[in-house]
Amino acid sequence: MDTVFIKKLCIDTVIGVYEWEKSIQQRLELDLELQCDTRQAAASDDIRQALDYSVIATEVTELVQREPIELIETVAERVAALLLQNFKTCRVQVSVSKPGAVPTAETVGVRIVREAG
Repeated sequence: MDTVFIKKLCIDTVIGVYEWEKSIQQRLELDLELQCDTRQAAASDDIRQALDYSVIATEVTELVQREPIELIETVAERVAALLLQNFKTCRVQVSVSKPGAVPTAETVGVRIVREAG
């Protein structure tokens, strides 16, 4: 199986459990991996046969920015569900990082793997 990926998709959104977080935007960094068979796209050299990175990035960004969310775990689950539902993929890995969430750490995050069906 092949993997299409997007690394460090940066999305500014309202995220967090604390009151002060609910009135500001914070940056999330997402790494997305979608497993699929890329042979047909490669053979045809046709974007209609491929996973379109631009469309994926746009849909994920719109989803994450749609409404305030408290937990990065929720972000990861919603993004995984979107990818499995809207794109030709059988397995996804979604990593969500929240830089600066812990002052003594570069970033914190969650990584999930979900499969279709």
